[in-house]
Amino acid sequence: MTTTPGPGRSWLLRLVIAFAFAQGAVSMARPAVSYRALALGADERAIGVITGVYALLPLFAAVPLGRRTDHGRCAPLLPLGVALIAGGCSLSGRAGSLTAMAAWSGVMGLGHLCFVIGAQSIVARQSAPAEQDRNFGHFTIGASLGQLIGPIAAGYLISERDGAMGRTSALALTVSAAVAAVSLGSLWRIEHRTTSVRRDKAPAAKVPVGSILRARGVPAGIFISLAVLSATDILTAYLPVVGEHRGIAPATVGLLLSLRAAATIACRLVMTPMLRVLGRAALLASTCLLAGLLCAGIALPVPVPALAVMLAVLGFCLGAGQPLSMTTVVQAAPAAARSTALALRLTGNRLGQVATPAAAGLVAGVAGTAAPFVMLGVLLIAAAGLGSRGKDERPSRGDRAPQPDPAVPDNGPARAGLNRNPT
Repeated sequence: MTTTPGPGRSWLLRLVIAFAFAQGAVSMARPAVSYRALALGADERAIGVITGVYALLPLFAAVPLGRRTDHGRCAPLLPLGVALIAGGCSLSGRAGSLTAMAAWSGVMGLGHLCFVIGAQSIVARQSAPAEQDRNFGHFTIGASLGQLIGPIAAGYLISERDGAMGRTSALALTVSAAVAAVSLGSLWRIEHRTTSVRRDKAPAAKVPVGSILRARGVPAGIFISLAVLSATDILTAYLPVVGEHRGIAPATVGLLLSLRAAATIACRLVMTPMLRVLGRAALLASTCLLAGLLCAGIALPVPVPALAVMLAVLGFCLGAGQPLSMTTVVQAAPAAARSTALALRLTGNRLGQVATPAAAGLVAGVAGTAAPFVMLGVLLIAAAGLGSRGKDERPSRGDRAPQPDPAVPDNGPARAGLNRNPT
């Protein structure tokens, strides 16, 4: 049997660049959508509905998209996702009613889901088992860069002086559509032919969703991802409220949030040496535990310098949860349903984005604006407990050889570079 050369690493760099632009477009568009809706006369309730549609609409598409990716190529989802993001952004800027704003916000969310499912599945397929933690860590740097730059760019473009918010928010949405389109330049030959599923093979039987969720490690990975993403979202939403109550200037709050995002990027850059020392389970448990304690600590009236240190450490800890939960889900799921498992993980994220802010709002209304951070602390400590029960694997300095794809017959061509490792 002849072998083909591995796919190299350039695909990962181009995927990170594409993800940074796509995520940057979404991170720029989401606050712009809120400002545009306010200019159209929306109140807080309407803003909540529009925001919820972004997260709710993709829930119905996640599992079907994962199924399709398990039995086909991943790359077509990337330009489709970019087109939906760019279209949703552009049409939101032209919308003249709140109903249209909600609809195009849902299209944007669906596009982001398509892109992320396709991109995560490519990373899973084209990484050797020992490379998965590192490659998922590098992949999520793209998201962190987009989350760091997007809101700053939106704030720079949007102005509410002299009643200009309607016009400037529409401009920000148009610019975000252009930013999303830039990502297409990095998507050429992103998926290697040697790692795509053969079309002449009869499709394998679908693995039931219940079987995927019962696989040891999958529920834990989904919950950890939900907890970490919820912490990031609530931190972004409620730190300005806490700052207002404590007399911290909005510019300072923005710097504190940027510091958190920068620390998250730093964590993902040093993921491999940390894994080599601690192993995945210990790293997940320790970072979630420390993040939980720090989240609860934000409820205390600490001075701004201490708050900055806490947020920097918190951002570093939160940087580990998302990429490691991806690897946890991929390696725990049945081999024929890994993209579906990743889609279920994203479904959990979306549910968390809907349910956690609602719960935080209820808690804040009863116990004060700092109380949601205590709630997040409890959530992250529970995630730490689940993370500590996983396999404590440490990557070796030399990468293991990729495992064969179970979807390819023994007499088929070799799939060098494919990470379909056995569970």
